[in-house]
Amino acid sequence: MTKNVGLWIDHKKAMVVTILGKGEDIKEIKSDVEQELETSTDDHRQNAATGHLNTYYDAVIDCVHDADSILILGAGEAKLEFKKRLEKDKKLGDRIVDVLTTDKLTDPQIAAKVREYFHDHHQHKKQN
Repeated sequence: MTKNVGLWIDHKKAMVVTILGKGEDIKEIKSDVEQELETSTDDHRQNAATGHLNTYYDAVIDCVHDADSILILGAGEAKLEFKKRLEKDKKLGDRIVDVLTTDKLTDPQIAAKVREYFHDHHQHKKQN
């Protein structure tokens, strides 16, 4: 059975929607980057932010590592940074089906967008 994953990501949190057959699972992963930036001195801000982002992106990768297809959604730079992280691993980079810019979405909107994308994508493949 094909495992499709879509995620909406920014520097504060990621919402990971896994679609397996007719069911879906939604998981939220929070980042500590903003909190770390507020409490760090100027000298440590960049290193702290980079370290926290790496840990955060690794946690998100753990959620998508066994996906057959990965859709990345987001409003800002985080989606592109995450895409680059996935592309470092050839196997994961090849599973990215699309990267879409979206506004901030509610959790149900994220799930609906992911379901819609993979439903439309599946229908398109059937027709070709």
